[in-house]
Amino acid sequence: MENFKELLARSAEVFGSGTAFTLKRGKGEYTDISFIRFYEEVKSLATAMIARGFGGQRIAIIGNNSYSWFLVNAAAQIAGCVSVPLDKDLKFGEFLQSLERCEAKVIFFDKKQEKVTREAIETGNTKLEYAFPLFENAEVESVYTLLEDGKALVGRGDVSVDHVAIDPDAVSMLIFTSGTTSQSKIVMLSQRNICSNVENMIQIIPFKATDTNIALLPYHHMFGSTGQWVMLANGVRTVYCDGLKYIQKNLKEYGVSVFVGVPLIIEQMYKKIMKTAEKEGLDGRIRRFSKVTRILNKAKIDIRRQVFHGVLDALGGKLRMVVLGASAADPKVIQGFNDFGVLCIQGYGLTETAPVLTAERPNHRKPGSVGIPLENVEIRIDDPDENGIGEVVAKGDNVMHGYYENEEATKAVLTEDGWFHTGDLGYVDKDGYLFLSGRKKNVIVLKNGKNVFPEELETEVASLPYQLENIVVGLPNKGDERDLVVSLKIVYDPTYFDGKNKDEIRESIHQDVERINEQMPAYKRIKRVFITDEPMIKTSTSKVRRFLEIEKMLEEEKNLEKKKSREE
Repeated sequence: MENFKELLARSAEVFGSGTAFTLKRGKGEYTDISFIRFYEEVKSLATAMIARGFGGQRIAIIGNNSYSWFLVNAAAQIAGCVSVPLDKDLKFGEFLQSLERCEAKVIFFDKKQEKVTREAIETGNTKLEYAFPLFENAEVESVYTLLEDGKALVGRGDVSVDHVAIDPDAVSMLIFTSGTTSQSKIVMLSQRNICSNVENMIQIIPFKATDTNIALLPYHHMFGSTGQWVMLANGVRTVYCDGLKYIQKNLKEYGVSVFVGVPLIIEQMYKKIMKTAEKEGLDGRIRRFSKVTRILNKAKIDIRRQVFHGVLDALGGKLRMVVLGASAADPKVIQGFNDFGVLCIQGYGLTETAPVLTAERPNHRKPGSVGIPLENVEIRIDDPDENGIGEVVAKGDNVMHGYYENEEATKAVLTEDGWFHTGDLGYVDKDGYLFLSGRKKNVIVLKNGKNVFPEELETEVASLPYQLENIVVGLPNKGDERDLVVSLKIVYDPTYFDGKNKDEIRESIHQDVERINEQMPAYKRIKRVFITDEPMIKTSTSKVRRFLEIEKMLEEEKNLEKKKSREE
């Protein structure tokens, strides 16, 4: 597969009347969309886009994951347009700036983004000329108006979409990076970039045409978008979540068997399961049975799903596989899900690589690793230290064309012969498995030359039972601003400390941090601790915006110093 038109045509031919999407229309009312119907609707919408003069234009899409969202994206791709997916959680200023930077002419928006879309058009600062709701709207033209227009055109013999020449190497998507460490960049990807990734994923991950996937990761994120193309290419049915608090209900409602997600989702599920088990006095039994099933599994006797049917029922009863990415997952949670009979496969990649570079295989996994490179992807370690740790550098058909209108940033990460510098640190073991150590930008370089990898300490802190999230950063040393102090911010679960006041909670957490410090070399020890029960600022894929949290920590320190000086 070189392009999306080939992928869609093959999907319709192979899976035909099978269900590609199930849409909830109301309480107890559902509509099934077959693979054939999806392809026909994509072609009809693309025909309408061409008739309106949108062919080759940049088309922005913003909103919750939905059938209409992906329909627009697919239609734009086969109409020769450039898709520009935008984060639905952007504040107005960021949204306006994104529209200005990408120069989109057309936008499709969801209900929650209607007001900001209208306001953005009124400013006159963008190149927007057309705006269509992603939902049915009797007052204005919507995506469904265009779809019906396209069907009518096709019915009258319009075959313009069949004559669109798709250049698989032309830029067809502009994707904004999450901007966790700096202002977001705009990644330029082609259909070949993404299709090569889809083809490689099909080869290694055992999706089945009988599977049901729930689209949890936002489509504006490459892992969510590429994941949806993978489902279509495998004949997997896709359903949509009513909201994160309804995940367990939706898993049961639709009989979900697979999904692509971030570790935070399964970590929360696992904590909820174990907390319920603890309340009912069953946590000890779960641990004992887990040990037994692991031993039997090694002897090729797999009774996990029978033993843990009660746990699996809490996960909908059908869940069999989860594909994880975007950040490192807690090894205990991975082991826990595997003990229950749910296969957890971890992958690694970036928006710039469309997105997957490495992945585990069902029968080829190593604890702590993110697997081995996909076929046609090369990985090497640049400038390794004495422990073999250096920057992960990659090359393959999935590597981006560069950053839009940012030649300086492109040259900083992409060599002339196609090697992409990921900014991640890691090493490759003798068997070819990649192990990540952290982000190059996140490494805390102390004045004495020692390097502290925050992710190592974050993993230790994450094992505390009340920890909801944490980050470890280097803050300026008050006595010597050229040096850095290893500092922790931890968000705790107040319900764990039922009956304790804030001072007692702080003291308890400080004691636990000291216990962690005792296991560490002196230079790695956490010297400052910021404690809160308020969630951190995150991207839509649950990555902490570290630079914003560092600003908050520095502000908190400044306020404490002012308070102390007033008291003195």
